[in-house]
Amino acid sequence: MPEEVGMQEMATLKTIAETLNTSNDLSLMLDTVVGKLLELTGLSAGWLFLIDERGEYTCVSDYNLPPALMRNDKEPMRTGTCWCVNRFRDGRLQYAVNIINCKRLEDAVEFKWGDTSDITHHATVPLRSGEQMLGLLNVAAPDKVHFSDSELALLQAVAYQIGSAMERMRLYRAEQRRAQLYARLGDFGAALSLTVNECTETDALPGTVVRLLGKHFDWPFAALIKQTDERFHIQAVYADGHVSMGAVAPFSLEGTRLMDRIIDHYRAGVLTADELVDIFGPDQLELNSRQLGTGIGVPLPYPSPEESGVLVIGTGTRSLGLIRADSEVMEALAEHIIAARESLKLADHRRELARLEERNRLARDLHDSVNQILFSLSLTARGAESMLSGTEPRHPAAEAMKDIRALSQEALKEMRALIMQLRPAGLEAGLLSALQEYGAKQGLQVVADRIGIRSIPRVMEEGLWRIGQEALNNIRKHAEVSTANILLECNEHEAKLTISDRGKGGAKRRKPSSENSLGLSIMRERAQSLGGRLEIWSSSQKGTTVTAVIPLPYESE
Repeated sequence: MPEEVGMQEMATLKTIAETLNTSNDLSLMLDTVVGKLLELTGLSAGWLFLIDERGEYTCVSDYNLPPALMRNDKEPMRTGTCWCVNRFRDGRLQYAVNIINCKRLEDAVEFKWGDTSDITHHATVPLRSGEQMLGLLNVAAPDKVHFSDSELALLQAVAYQIGSAMERMRLYRAEQRRAQLYARLGDFGAALSLTVNECTETDALPGTVVRLLGKHFDWPFAALIKQTDERFHIQAVYADGHVSMGAVAPFSLEGTRLMDRIIDHYRAGVLTADELVDIFGPDQLELNSRQLGTGIGVPLPYPSPEESGVLVIGTGTRSLGLIRADSEVMEALAEHIIAARESLKLADHRRELARLEERNRLARDLHDSVNQILFSLSLTARGAESMLSGTEPRHPAAEAMKDIRALSQEALKEMRALIMQLRPAGLEAGLLSALQEYGAKQGLQVVADRIGIRSIPRVMEEGLWRIGQEALNNIRKHAEVSTANILLECNEHEAKLTISDRGKGGAKRRKPSSENSLGLSIMRERAQSLGGRLEIWSSSQKGTTVTAVIPLPYESE
């Protein structure tokens, strides 16, 4: 008899093994193997829970459940808790366990959910692959209140087979997912490169990135986050097929902590659905919260530590193997995004060099043509004035020649100032020296001082140079003074250029001309284009002060 039982068990295990190898679809495989197991063992009902690392369970397969457990789309199998799940969570369920009173069936009787098919107990078998615990297999039969040791041993052997098959399928699905993601990554990279070549503004990059992520990947949620001055803010979000630019509101303390954790880890990190809500708030995730199983965040290591970024996506899976595949591709995505941002910055630099070259060309043309004509006109007017002034009586046209000479000299002075603005000379000696030289040519005595030593990038230095030029022009034209003060303050984070005078000030000045208003607008636009700001303060008693504050990039040692 024992030999006959052993042969039957071997046949059962062989049949189960063959069944497990018939499909790579997990749900289909589990449904088939549970049904086959019950058929071979003479049991009538069975169900299988998968339990993730967080202890959350899902009934992924069932066979011939009692009607009481089928109510409301199998609600008793999706909600609540029971002895076997709790024991699995706290690590006390390591082997097949004999008959257990089923709390779900007890609740069905107590609350009169329906027919329980005379099932009151079940055997519980943990599913595992090596040291990894995967879930539970429960089997039962009407009026059966005891499983023999041989039955439990057979169930344990079957559970090992199922666990090994699940691990094999998990690895297969992870590799399949990885291959799909890398194919999509190639398409994303090509699309991003094409878009960057057509893009003219760095600020447009975040919206472009999340739009392409939504187009090429199956993630229901994606967001780009930027850190500036130790504060995080959302740049762009893709959710439910729509792209929106980020909110100005600062992150919560918990959201900031989670972002710091990702940046400090230097690698992709897993976020729970609850943590996603902590970061983005319930309103941002309300539409797609049901689609999100897990989040992944990966740092974007921009060259400046003061300007870090994070890419966050929401996935529809909780499978650790699939999450690892997504995380791997996310790290590659981060490299694409950083490269795109650097390409845009290089493109901006090339355009700035082109603008400089065009201004230099225009300055040369003005110097060689209009400037020479004005100089000749001034000399001609001086000569004509001398000839007409020497006659008796004085010729009436002499006064007109004097006015023409004065106007031509003023026009020549303005033209030289314009040429200086188009083609800055002297920056090689430093910003303050260049402004002092420019002021001297405008008839101003410029007192310059500097606080702090810090290198300023060429583009920012030229921007400050042009702001200083315009401020000195305004002093010459409107302040009615011959002295101006310039102070350049530099620290680790910003450069501040202050130009002040002790002139008439805003209260007693005549209404600014359109030229002066345009000059102030240009100064403000230059400061804003460099990410900074312009402040103007004026008083009839103390003159006018113009301050330009420009943030400086991180300077590596």
